Amino acid sequence: MSLSARKLRVEVYDKSGNRYTITLEGRISRENVLKILDIVELLGGVHREPFSTRTEENLTKFEEIQSIIENNFSSSWFSAKDVQIEYKNITGKHIGLSTVSTYLSRLSERGFLVKQKVSNRTRYRLVLVR
Repeated sequence: MSLSARKLRVEVYDKSGNRYTITLEGRISRENVLKILDIVELLGGVHREPFSTRTEENLTKFEEIQSIIENNFSSSWFSAKDVQIEYKNITGKHIGLSTVSTYLSRLSERGFLVKQKVSNRTRYRLVLVR
């Protein structure tokens, strides 16, 4: 399986706030992406606390987005538009696409998501913690 991107950049933050940036240019394949994730694991993995145990009605929009990603996009690539649609389906409330994009960027910066830019499209994937 070959992904169509020619460049993939992964940014990971450790507990101390240090940022690691790994860039792969050329043939992007599942195998190459898995190698990058192995490197991330060698760097100490991605540290994140389990999702909040707060009740659904007390969640912020940011936490709702995080929960939607964990519950609905745990093993696939998705876009901000995908999350926006799922947010509307689950909560019944509208959320702006720019708001979703901002939250996804923040989650990526915090090491919760892998971000892949292909041309003018940006895709995300949940970082799996082993």
